[in-house]
Amino acid sequence: MQTLNNIYRLGVKELWGLLRDPIMLILIAYCFSFDIYSAATAASDTLNRATIAVVDEDDSPLSRQIIAAFYPPMFMPPVKVYTMDDIDKGMDTDNYTFGLNIPPNFQRDVLNNTSPEIQLNVDATRMGQAFIGNGYITQMISDEVTQFANRYRSVATLPVNIEVHTLFNPNLTRSWFSSVMEIINIVTTLSIILTGAALMREREHGTIDHLLSMPVTPFEIMMSKIWSMGLVVLISTWGALFIVVQGWLHVPIAGSVTLFLIGAALHLFVTTSLGIFLATVAKSTAQFAMLLILILLPLQMLSGGSTPKESMPQAVQDIMLFAPTTHFVELGQAILYRGAGLSVIWTSYAWLIGIGAVFFTIALVRFRKSIANMGS
Repeated sequence: MQTLNNIYRLGVKELWGLLRDPIMLILIAYCFSFDIYSAATAASDTLNRATIAVVDEDDSPLSRQIIAAFYPPMFMPPVKVYTMDDIDKGMDTDNYTFGLNIPPNFQRDVLNNTSPEIQLNVDATRMGQAFIGNGYITQMISDEVTQFANRYRSVATLPVNIEVHTLFNPNLTRSWFSSVMEIINIVTTLSIILTGAALMREREHGTIDHLLSMPVTPFEIMMSKIWSMGLVVLISTWGALFIVVQGWLHVPIAGSVTLFLIGAALHLFVTTSLGIFLATVAKSTAQFAMLLILILLPLQMLSGGSTPKESMPQAVQDIMLFAPTTHFVELGQAILYRGAGLSVIWTSYAWLIGIGAVFFTIALVRFRKSIANMGS
């Protein structure tokens, strides 16, 4: 009971210390509100207001129909130029992302079924728009040509009709995905920062010496930082889910928020232990920040939140099994997107508990050694 009492009182001390740090409070409030909102709405990976120039050497009803198909919001109004040299100059000066050349006699060749070719130049330095826009433009031209040709001759149709049913996100709304993934990234980032910064602050201010003179153990000190900083992040996560994700962005949550928060708590047990470990390794706040960057980038980029983990090399998949973010992303997507229950995500819970036990033990051993060095 004395151990629990010490952990509780030391944790309350950490919370009061956080309340006296306005910069950290502003950071927490911003990350769990405007950062999530901007990540979900500002940066778009869909085709939007793409610039296109067209050389119409046919000047036929079909070519004009194709040009008229490019309109906002996906495309800016097409710019008509006279030669491909004009398109090349425009692309060199970053004025056009796409350049389309409709050859002479294009409509006549379409009606004669001689398979004419259209040239499309793409500025691939704009990787996102180039990749998506190429497919859009190809499909748009194919649809316009098919529609035009059907007026004059019968066109053989495929014997198979493909019907696409989009599950969990019927309108392919980007904010439904990015907002939840941003919450997961913020939980990971802030939990490491808060626990690590709390230990670094005590070391730099000299208050760690006062703790050493008190009848408390390294285990109690470490557990107090874990539960207090973890609680702050967990409450902020709960608020962000209801206020930002459901309230501002109107993202439906399919599964149980309670199951997700339990998974978040297990994930926080791992990341807060990791934050303490990094703080014991670093000699200064600057070193802690550098270590944080080295750790966070692979944790977030290779977790499966940005790209499916199945598309990664097998060696990376095997290594990332021991990363907590992999299992947190997995259970987060399963619960919040697909409405999964405990029977589906219990393996992710088990992985987080196992990884947390290992990280906590390593961090505790390192913490004891660092305290012993300070005392000596």
